[in-house]
Amino acid sequence: RPCHRRWRRQSGQRCDWRAMTMSAVPASLAHRTAEAPPAPVEVRFEKLTLAHLDTLLDVEFSAYSHPWSRGNFTDAMASGYECQLLMAGEHLLGYFVAMLGVEEVHLLNITVAPTYQRQGWARVLLDALALWARGRQAQWLWLEVRASNLRAQHVYETHGFRRVGERKRYYPAAQGQREDAVVMSLPL
Repeated sequence: RPCHRRWRRQSGQRCDWRAMTMSAVPASLAHRTAEAPPAPVEVRFEKLTLAHLDTLLDVEFSAYSHPWSRGNFTDAMASGYECQLLMAGEHLLGYFVAMLGVEEVHLLNITVAPTYQRQGWARVLLDALALWARGRQAQWLWLEVRASNLRAQHVYETHGFRRVGERKRYYPAAQGQREDAVVMSLPL
C-alpha cells in the first residue's frame, strides 16, 4: 500500500518511512536512446555510515559555500541523530540530518545533490523526515534556512512550513560576514 498521510489516516495503521521505495527514473539518470526507454531505478533510504561519508562530502562541498565538515557529520552520527541518505541505484540523490527533541524534531541539514535538484527529491526527503518524526511522536518540525536562500524557503513553504522567526547573524558568509537565518516550523 502507498506510504503517505492519507493512507495512514484512513487505515489507522503506522507507516514505516524506511520502507518507502519508488520506481523512478530521475531525469539526470535517464540516458535516452531512440530504441529503448531507460529502466526504472529503485529509490531507497539508507542510514549514513562512515563508508558513505566521502561520497556525501563530495555532494555537501558541491552544494554549499559553507559546507558541513567531516567532523560535523561524524559528530551527528555519534550523537545518534537521524542521518539518512536517499539513493537511486548507487547514486546519492540527497540526505538529511535531524535531531529529536521533546515532542519536536530539528532539521539540521537537508541537501539534494546539485545534479538532481529541481526534480522533486527535496519533497521526498521532507516527506520521509515528517514520517520519521511522527513515528517518534514529534508534534513539530523546526529548521533554519539562510535568508538569501529563497528557493529553499519556497520549497519549505509549499511543504507547509511557516516562518516563525529570525536568528540574526546565524550563518557564516563570505569575507568573514554573517547572514541571518529564517526560522520555520511545521506542525505535525
